[in-house]
Amino acid sequence: MASDPVLEILRERFGFDAFRGGQEAVTRALLDGRPALAVFPTGGGKSLCYQLPALLLDGPTLVVSPLIALMKDQVDALRAKGIAAARLDSTLGPAELAGLYQDLDAGRVRILYIAPERLANEAFRKRVRKLGVSMVAIDEAHCISEWGHNFRPDYLKLAAFCRSLKVKRVLALTATATPKVARDIRRSFRIAAADQVQLSFHRPNLDLRITPCKAEERKSVLLGRLASIEGPAVVYVTRQETAEEVATFLGRQGVDARAYHAGLPDEFRADAQQSFMDGRTRVMVATIAFGMGIDKSDIRAVIHYNLPKSLENHTQEIGRAGRDGQPAICEMLACGDDLTVLENFIHSDTPSPRALENLIDRVLRLGETFDVSIYDLALTTDIRNSVVATVLAYLETDGILEATGVFYGTYRLKLLRTRAHALAGRPPAERKFLDRLLDAGSEGRSWLGFEPSAIAAELGVARERIVSALSSLEASGDAALSLSGVRHGFRMKRDPGDLKGLSAALAETFSRRESADLQRLQQVLGLASHRGCLTAYLTRHFGEKLATACGHCDRCRGVPPTVVRRAKPRKASDAEWWCVRELVRENHAALGTPRQLARFLCGMSSPASTRARLSRHSSFGLLADLPFAEVLAIAEAV
Repeated sequence: MASDPVLEILRERFGFDAFRGGQEAVTRALLDGRPALAVFPTGGGKSLCYQLPALLLDGPTLVVSPLIALMKDQVDALRAKGIAAARLDSTLGPAELAGLYQDLDAGRVRILYIAPERLANEAFRKRVRKLGVSMVAIDEAHCISEWGHNFRPDYLKLAAFCRSLKVKRVLALTATATPKVARDIRRSFRIAAADQVQLSFHRPNLDLRITPCKAEERKSVLLGRLASIEGPAVVYVTRQETAEEVATFLGRQGVDARAYHAGLPDEFRADAQQSFMDGRTRVMVATIAFGMGIDKSDIRAVIHYNLPKSLENHTQEIGRAGRDGQPAICEMLACGDDLTVLENFIHSDTPSPRALENLIDRVLRLGETFDVSIYDLALTTDIRNSVVATVLAYLETDGILEATGVFYGTYRLKLLRTRAHALAGRPPAERKFLDRLLDAGSEGRSWLGFEPSAIAAELGVARERIVSALSSLEASGDAALSLSGVRHGFRMKRDPGDLKGLSAALAETFSRRESADLQRLQQVLGLASHRGCLTAYLTRHFGEKLATACGHCDRCRGVPPTVVRRAKPRKASDAEWWCVRELVRENHAALGTPRQLARFLCGMSSPASTRARLSRHSSFGLLADLPFAEVLAIAEAV
């Protein structure tokens, strides 16, 4: 009987005698030329589902992943198996980039990892279309759904991109897709329901617990729990300040703990993560910035110090415990005081209709071709960067705009040799052009500043020639370059029509998303108050019905449910009203509207208030413990 090449590669390249659950069904669907959706829990072996078929297909496989660190780990692991894999991300220098493109053009790359943002580059899209891509795998595919818990605007463009490549084989991968999100993914990539392969979310080694507690007793409860557990633990918190506070408390109590959050410098985060992975740090106190791509098998506990903002987040985070199959505790310290902060975060992310109208007006009156800085737009409209990016993505998917590329607006160059030495040995025409270019730079103390678009217009050449010339000086070792000011290029594809109507439709979309996020928080409360099996409650959320109760959660042990209630909201004091009035009299431009003022008083920074350094103001977060609606009413009244 003829041998099966699929099983041969599984054994020879990956070292497995048999597939794990679900992997073969997904692999066979792709090899048969059909798109598929794999909903596998964390650690379920999703990567093999595209890595194996990639070795049997003619053209290269493109893998879209949002995490640079995870891409690097995957590429290193594949190369160790003798598989020609590469990654294309922002850490590659000009020489590495040129080498990668040569390998791609020569057909020497089987699997290429990219970030979704890379698809904003028109030149990259054109290059990929010539490669004869045989399959596209999309990791964290739930990000495509605006009703998912971790929506990312660049994911909205992936379906159209795959269709433009005329690739039949698309593999969507996720560990957290509700039935509604799964339907969104299938519809976007035209995946048949029969080709959705979903594994059970029930992990028998995870002990689910919910412990009600008051805010003032949470630290002592946490300390006691960690004392009763041996081995590494992750403690999840909502705010960066809480991560620092709790890690410091644990350290003073003799627990080896570190804080991890997005506000720390890169080197601090990297050191904290490595220390935890190596076993030098036992407890990581972290915001959700920590965890994606972390492959530590012996985590014995995941404790939610603060309520998670959704059941999807909760499931993804507890999925990092007990990957070695040994028992692990997953506990939520349920405190009603968290609700106000979580709700306020949701409200602060929703732009006002007026701000959206301002943004749309600014962008869609820039002409047929233009470029914008998301950072600058966020400042001028006081809408968060991520929301500005989402609006631009909506305009693309609606066919109004087309992305042409992402580039840096400002280059700074420092000559490492004299100008004569740097230009010596170059062809006369190139030397003459570089002389003109260096003369056009604005002089600083030790750097020359260049805005390639403006200088290209001044010298009457293409912007690409300016960038290429500056890069050649760096590549030859004659200069050092520093790039800043990311700008996004677009062209208008069609008349947008009534801008006010377009803005109103977007405002309605963001309002619906706000309601959906608030509903997700209510589902977390529903878990705490659920009378039956907690594992069954979670699996049902993801469309799975357990045949019997799990037998290893609080409810199955007879621990009664708890209703998480917030403390009765207090009223703002006369002194606080006075502080708010004084703040208004200071006439800060960044706090010019009631919504801006309310966000500030709730302790939620915005692009404009951050730029104005108002987070240091004594009134920042003055009313953080009050519901957003009440703070907004105060802001409208003063």
